[in-house]
Amino acid sequence: MHRDAIILLGVNHKTTPLAVREQLALAGGYEDPLRDLGQLSAIKEHFLLSTCNRVEVLFTCARELVEDAKKQVLELLFASRVSQRELQQYVYAHLDDRAVEHLFEVASSLDSMIVGEAQILGQLKEAYRFASKHRSSGLVLNKLLHKSFSVAKRVRTETRIGASAVSISFAAVELAKKIFGNLTDKKVLLVGAGEMAELAAEHLVGQGVAQVVVANRTLERAVKLARCYNGKAVALEELLDQLEHVDIIISSTGATDLILHKRDVRSVMRERRNRPLFFIDIAVPRDLDPNINELDNVYLYDIDDLNNVVELNKTERDREALKADRIVQEEVVKMHQWLEGMATTPTIVELRNMVNCLVEKEVAKTLGRLSGLNKNEQQAIERMATSIANKILHHPMQYLKTDHHCISQSERIGQVRNLFQLDHNKQDFAR
Repeated sequence: MHRDAIILLGVNHKTTPLAVREQLALAGGYEDPLRDLGQLSAIKEHFLLSTCNRVEVLFTCARELVEDAKKQVLELLFASRVSQRELQQYVYAHLDDRAVEHLFEVASSLDSMIVGEAQILGQLKEAYRFASKHRSSGLVLNKLLHKSFSVAKRVRTETRIGASAVSISFAAVELAKKIFGNLTDKKVLLVGAGEMAELAAEHLVGQGVAQVVVANRTLERAVKLARCYNGKAVALEELLDQLEHVDIIISSTGATDLILHKRDVRSVMRERRNRPLFFIDIAVPRDLDPNINELDNVYLYDIDDLNNVVELNKTERDREALKADRIVQEEVVKMHQWLEGMATTPTIVELRNMVNCLVEKEVAKTLGRLSGLNKNEQQAIERMATSIANKILHHPMQYLKTDHHCISQSERIGQVRNLFQLDHNKQDFAR
């Protein structure tokens, strides 16, 4: 009467080099691997997750087939792509509660490269849609995956794990929000086409900025980048003219000298009637004159400033991660109790059915011998018999449902089944 085992096999950014993860990634999507896993004799339910940072397979199997199931899954998904030595070195295996805990950590972004990032939950839900479509997940994995989504939501709601910027680009946007508040009517000027500047622009677009203007030495590159943000492209020579109309400037060129000085910005501020202007200098060496920061209503942050913000926020996020971990542990206990309940349910149902059958037969015999009883008297005897049966069943039921440190669940189930002879023919109970 053992419940099925829950197993999770995988590799991630913590355990496995990128070169190995690339070989194991499901480049062709989930369709074929899900179908192939469904052909394995040892496993029952299965689910796959493949992202840039991890490849994981979650499945259930009969407890006596755990090792066979692990071997079959490894051979199908991983063994043909990497060596046996790499399999042993990099692939981790989690069983039952530890598998549940790991899944909850992944969903809550506690196992991510950047703790608290929100992208992984969307990837997890997308992978689950494929599993549902192929009907590869059943009662246990459906419950487990839905629970992982609710755990992630609880972590987001009860902690501030995702509130602090932990990337340079996100830190820049958070600073802009502190200066301007709502960014929906603001215009952004992207100077150069550095990767971090692009990421900052993506974050700003996500906050609903009104317009993105791209200035670059190569106009063709500026046009392509502007198209990504439904913006417009200008030549780098138009930089000063554009300063009059924009609110946020993100600079990331490869220039060896400063491209903007304090005197340039001072003249622009007169034209702007002193409306705030926010500069983010992500270039190394710097694009912007540090003295610009001395002007009224002008705010300049360079990459060191942003790094300081990120480091402070990482410390804050680590504190929030401790709270999130407590939530995960609580939810693992709840999931464990649900799974334990699944194992005892068949015995509880059989025990209840057996006793109900005995009550019905004995009440029928008794009423057959007692002639002249009216309907109310007959019902009183039936209620009395049912009440006695329920009181007798109370302690065996509690014994099955309640954890005992000294006696395992399987032992408790076996004891109750032996005591009440549940594995005998039902006709034997009725004699």
